[in-house]
Amino acid sequence: MISLPLNPYQKPPEDLRIFYKYYQKLGTASLEKDPSIIDFSNETHLKNNDEVHTIGHINVLSLQRSSSQQSLSSTKSAPYVPAYEHEGLPGLHIVPSLLSQEMQWSLLSRLLHRDLANSQHKTNVHAHYSIPYHLCMVDKKEQAKPCNHSVNINDGPSFFNRSPSCMEFFQPIDPKAHEPFTISQFLNKRLRWITLGGQYDWTRKEYPIEAPPAFPKDIGQLIQDAFPEMTPEAAIVNIYSPGDTLNLHRDVSEKSDEGLVSVSLGCDSIFIVGFGQQAGDDAQALALRLRSGDALYMSGSSRYAWHGVAQILPDTCPPWLSSWPANSNVVNLDNANEMGPGRYEAWRGWMRTKRINLNVRQMKP
Repeated sequence: MISLPLNPYQKPPEDLRIFYKYYQKLGTASLEKDPSIIDFSNETHLKNNDEVHTIGHINVLSLQRSSSQQSLSSTKSAPYVPAYEHEGLPGLHIVPSLLSQEMQWSLLSRLLHRDLANSQHKTNVHAHYSIPYHLCMVDKKEQAKPCNHSVNINDGPSFFNRSPSCMEFFQPIDPKAHEPFTISQFLNKRLRWITLGGQYDWTRKEYPIEAPPAFPKDIGQLIQDAFPEMTPEAAIVNIYSPGDTLNLHRDVSEKSDEGLVSVSLGCDSIFIVGFGQQAGDDAQALALRLRSGDALYMSGSSRYAWHGVAQILPDTCPPWLSSWPANSNVVNLDNANEMGPGRYEAWRGWMRTKRINLNVRQMKP
């Protein structure tokens, strides 16, 4: 049993760190053959694992439309998707393929077009740079006329509205300590995370006492429709490239102990979760392969489990998503095949090497 409050600065147990480092260093060929990695998209693998059980199903078709009538739900997905649990970590619910192709594309566009362009949502870059939000506006000299996309979030402000060759710079707050960089450098590598709603203070490891910006209503509705036990109030959007990792940690700064939701978009990852031997002889650590569209719900006794990302697997982004933000000829979006190149053609393939992880939590009881 976990005793509260927990120390946000505490280091993970040594045996769990060793487990994490093993998968962090494992080569791609060995990862593909490792029978201990649980892949919930592999039905044969699941049938042979007697510790994994189906605990219920989520009605995907019941995910409601947003109040703006820009749908994050899809009528083309399977009506129900199973939710699984491993005996070693009760309360950790894994929902493979929760989001259809259309839903993933739409969610990604909201996060990286609309929400990144909103100055209320802070990023890792804000600490040392002035963010030139005017770059989010459409530059008619550089860009083609916006196409009539059915998911019209693509017609709004976005840093992707600028050409990758744009030479306007992000200027450092302290020029003696940091160098300026371009929009291409910002989107390709410098941008590591975005906070939505409650703006988490990474240095003090707490949420500010000031009232937070409103959590995006449509994204909040999607998450709550799928996981009604929790109220989305804050989120961290992590942007990964191959070679990136996320060290083992626990999310303990929230005053609420309701579950955490994690949604994966893009490249596959190896996700490590567990408690280590200090939690008892029966405690387990698991290595999970998470794919685009998968969701996790960390609740109950697994709410405060240690977790981290040991690897991002290159060349695993689904082909239909790897063209984002340029129009896709694979994903079955309404009118997708009738659209011209669109304003984001210069950024085609940006998503091919990326993994985007949306981590949602409830801050207060």
